[in-house]
Parts: sequence; C-alpha cells; structure tokens
Amino acid sequence: MLLVRESGYFPAGESVLRHVHEQRAVGLLYGQRALLMQATHPVAFTGLLGHTTGLSAPFKRLARTGQAMETVFFGTRAEADRITARVRRMHARVRWTDADGEQLAADQPDMLLWILACLADSALAMHHWFVGSLSRDELEEFWDDYLLVGELFGLDREHAPASYREFRDWFRARLESGELAVTDDAREIGRHVAFELPLPARRRPALPALNLAVAGTLPPAIRVMYRIPWSAAHDAALRSLAIGSRLSRPVVPTALREGPCGRDYEVIARTEARRLAA
Repeated sequence: MLLVRESGYFPAGESVLRHVHEQRAVGLLYGQRALLMQATHPVAFTGLLGHTTGLSAPFKRLARTGQAMETVFFGTRAEADRITARVRRMHARVRWTDADGEQLAADQPDMLLWILACLADSALAMHHWFVGSLSRDELEEFWDDYLLVGELFGLDREHAPASYREFRDWFRARLESGELAVTDDAREIGRHVAFELPLPARRRPALPALNLAVAGTLPPAIRVMYRIPWSAAHDAALRSLAIGSRLSRPVVPTALREGPCGRDYEVIARTEARRLAA
C-alpha cells in the first residue's frame, strides 16, 4: 500500500513562500542578514541576550534555527506544529524588566512582528538579488504566507500589516524611525555570526562572496550601524555577483540551486564544534 505523506502548510508548487525559501541562494544567506536586522531592535536584543544559552556556540544555535524554519516551510503540518509549539513555550518563559521598569516579554506582538519582518525582508532581498524579482501578486501571496508563519509562532494577524504594500510601508517607517540602534554587544556578536561562518577548508574560498552578499543587501543605514565598510568597488562587486548568479541559473543543476539547506547548516555547526574542541 502506497503511503501518502501529509502535506505541509506551504505546499510545493503552490506556495510562494516555499518557492522563495527553496532557492539555495536564499537559504544559505537570509539567516545571517536577518540576524543583523533583528539585532537593531535594542530592547529585543538586550532581553533575548540575557535569556539565551547559545552564545558559547552561536553557529550551533543559528543552525538549529535554520533547520527549525525549514521544517516549518517544507515539513508536514504535524512537524511544523511540533516545532512552533516548542518555540512558543520557550518564548513564553522569557520575561524581563527594562531600565525604565517596563515589563517585557519575548512573545509580545511587536517583538514577534519585528523578528518575522526581518526574516521575510531578508528572504526577499536575497531572492531579488540572486534569483529574480517576484510579481506584485507573488509578493502579496508571499506576505500572506508569512502571516501564516507568524500565526504558527503566536503572532495574531491583527498585530501585523494586512498586505504586502502595508508591510513595505511599515518596514520602511521602522527603518526611518530613529528607534533602531546597534549596541556594542550586538555589533560584536552580529558581525561575528554573520561574517565569520566556520566553513570547512573546501568551502572556505566561498566566504568572501557570501559575506559580500550579506553586507551588500543590507539597507545602507544598517551597514553604517554595524560599521561595515562599503564603497563603489563593493557595490560593483555585488552587482557582478548578482548578475553571475542570475545568468548561471539555467545551466546549474536543479539539485544545486534548489532544495533545503539543513545539511549545510549542520556542516557549519560541526565545524564550529571541532574548532571549539581544538
């Protein structure tokens, strides 16, 4: 008897979110960019920094997060539900008081929305630069899919922009609000995790290109916050990298340009573990 695998929340061939995240150019890069974006929310970063055990092995934590997100994007509904229920329980335990005495929580809507928005924006940035542009209808479907991701992690739709256009306006306003900043801790940790991936020797030559892609797709104001050097030469190199990526897609085997990146995340975590043990 043939067993039919349960479908997920984002079916292959139907979900725009799945199409975007199935592109390996997205999966290998969006997480580092999203982390840099997320850490510009000083309150969220400071609170979560005090409630994490992952700082001694940050790439292991990054790998776990990437694998968890791929389970939500590509797994069955049951698999996604197990992951998101565990994350909601973890967030429910994270409570702290800020310097002004205000009670804060990791699962409050504004923080969940910022984390979700940075993931969505980073995935779209990588897809736009290195894969291709999406149509207006596809962008609307993509954001609607991300609203479902938010619901799975505990963010009610009423607390998020209802359409892609509203999301873009909201995100732009956040970037221009003057409320985002990078603390010294965020700068040190963010730059380390984003630009010092512990790759095995055979993959290390690719690191400058990966770093260029992450840094170059950040909003200029965010690069300034992290004190990331950027020049006309960097910009030209990024554009050349993007053009090469797009033009090469028709001749690159599908298995190399599409599919989950969980094994790549695991390679990074294992390489970090070997370096820490040395």
